[in-house]
Amino acid sequence: MLTKRVIPCLDVRDGRVTKGVKFKHNVDLGDPVEMAVAYSEGGADELVFYDITASAERRPIDIGMVEAVARAVRIPFAVGGGISTLADMERVILAGAEKISVNSLAVKNPEIIREGAAAFGRQCVVLGMDPVRNAKCPCGYEITTRGFREMTGLDAVEWAKRAADLGAGEIVVNSVDADGTRAGFELEITRKIADAVNVPVVASGGAGLPAHLVAAFNEGHADAAIVAGMVHSGDFTIAEIKKELVAANVPTRMSW
Repeated sequence: MLTKRVIPCLDVRDGRVTKGVKFKHNVDLGDPVEMAVAYSEGGADELVFYDITASAERRPIDIGMVEAVARAVRIPFAVGGGISTLADMERVILAGAEKISVNSLAVKNPEIIREGAAAFGRQCVVLGMDPVRNAKCPCGYEITTRGFREMTGLDAVEWAKRAADLGAGEIVVNSVDADGTRAGFELEITRKIADAVNVPVVASGGAGLPAHLVAAFNEGHADAAIVAGMVHSGDFTIAEIKKELVAANVPTRMSW
């Protein structure tokens, strides 16, 4: 049985890690490279970095930061934000990232998923999505873009299925409603998407306790879970989270 992955997320803004609630009220947390090393050495299975204002500001991603992280850690990491072309994807891969996350770009130009999968392999292409509750959508959730700044009218499950068909190798489901609240993942939409696609699904947004990750894996049918505030704050370490996963009989990598 494949082990479940615990993935710290570092939202980067102006070269610093930041954290907010529902994409607002961000506070400075530290240097992304230093934090990446600490999480890599502390048992994280992967890392993910989002240049959180790149898309909204319509500028390229910080390639220097990607290169610095690649030199410093020995675990896989994904990068997203400010990626608008296949050439941008190539720069991120050449800078040392194992995966590229596309979100707003993919909604605007879905073919970038197919192009990226053909060029680099589908295992390198991650679809990030920011769904928000909307009863008018068939699955009950609508896709938003540009950091929850724009509503798209897209049904979250239908978009996930289309992206997987186009070649996305993984889907990150980041609930806008739960983001930064530490009240638990949005299990309903995570489970709906996990059951609808044949690629790994990552739960994101709302982790506050190790029990929330247990629920994401068992009830949300997720293959991995992203953590941010609960570890950035020092309330929990990756090792502590993993010990509780093992206690709950969740298959977990415990050697690093």
